[in-house]
Amino acid sequence: MRLFREGSGRICLDYVRTLRHRGSPAEAEELTDPAALTAWVAQFGPWDRVAATPDVRAVESARTLREAIFRVVDLARTTKGPVHPTDRDRAVINKAASRSVPIPSLDRRGELQWTAPDPIAAVLATVARDALDLATSPTAARIRRCAGESCQAYFVDLSRPGNRRWCSMDTCGNRAKKRNLRAREISAE
Repeated sequence: MRLFREGSGRICLDYVRTLRHRGSPAEAEELTDPAALTAWVAQFGPWDRVAATPDVRAVESARTLREAIFRVVDLARTTKGPVHPTDRDRAVINKAASRSVPIPSLDRRGELQWTAPDPIAAVLATVARDALDLATSPTAARIRRCAGESCQAYFVDLSRPGNRRWCSMDTCGNRAKKRNLRAREISAE
């Protein structure tokens, strides 16, 4: 079962989505505690479950990383050319990106195994590296904000014409279409 939203096109943007409805009255924190952070890492990392349990400081640090990534990605999507984040945001992301990432290896049965001294830090290092890559690549020009009324989620628009409007047609897109249909029906009455 998937607890957290996926489908933005990049793991760093899926991570930013853990603060849902950003800036709206419906804003909701999904990384509420160590169990939530562990669940996010299990869903997006290479392991089915994560044995490590972070402490409250690790959750605060994870949220700080998320917000730094949000600001850098937001800057990258609105800036032509190199991004110039704050020293603090750059330091937070660079520090997370410098940690070891999950390491793949084949076991004796020929199955892929993943290891990391700290699974949570390893997955967050992957997220930070992805954010650095996205913010400095031409793909940054294709980062969009969902047109859903209170969604505000970012996604990478990989459509050929580059005019995708919603983070997900199944959620925000369908809601908008239903709302528009109801408005037309009411005005036709």
